[in-house]
Amino acid sequence: MLRVENLHVRRAGKEVLAGIDLQLLPGQVLGVLGPNGAGKSSLLGALSGELAVHQGRVSLDDQELAGWEGALRAQRLAVLPQSSSLDFAFRAEEVVGLGRLPHQSGRAHDEAIVHAALEAADVAHLWGCSYLALSGGERQRVHLARVLAQLWPGQPGHSLLLDEPTSALDPLHQHITLQAVRAFAERGVAVLIILHDLNLAARYCDRVLLLEGGRQHSLGTPEQVLRPEPLQAVFGLEVLVQQHPERGHPLIIAR
Repeated sequence: MLRVENLHVRRAGKEVLAGIDLQLLPGQVLGVLGPNGAGKSSLLGALSGELAVHQGRVSLDDQELAGWEGALRAQRLAVLPQSSSLDFAFRAEEVVGLGRLPHQSGRAHDEAIVHAALEAADVAHLWGCSYLALSGGERQRVHLARVLAQLWPGQPGHSLLLDEPTSALDPLHQHITLQAVRAFAERGVAVLIILHDLNLAARYCDRVLLLEGGRQHSLGTPEQVLRPEPLQAVFGLEVLVQQHPERGHPLIIAR
């Protein structure tokens, strides 16, 4: 289980996160929401080990994250940053295959996993295509397939961290992406996903963390957090919140 306790992070001499207590739960998707500069990407950076912790503790299975050997940590924890780029003319399947490097599980086995991950991200048709020839949305989905392949098929004890994986996608592929993420969670993977779309968070997340100025404003189910009062307090946005007529989750409408 990935956990942070009393987390404080500083960047360029400024405290960007303060007093965060959080654990990722197996089988659940945790959505992280907040305005620009709220500390969302800094939280993901601390959870992934990319950012140093100024105060507090980040642990994986009760062991300090920094104490995990690189390959072993990569077998348990996969991270999709906000932007991923490659300047080499790799084929799409070769990019996805990079996710298998920590495992050394055999060429035939890894190739089958690459196929499955490409299918899950709806980019199987890009097999053989140069990464450099892909659109921004296609590249984003190939990188999603890469992190899925890294943990494939996903199981309890695995953690998946995603920073705005739907930002460059059309509406259909936003839902395809989040359906793939939910399928991973249903296998027992603990997922953290940074989103800007409140309605996508309401539909696909089990819990929502609302950040404001580097601090935890609220944490709970979408029904508990995605209410008019906290959304106006954090985003300055007046909204109506209704129940989705078919699915029952909150439906947020700007006034």
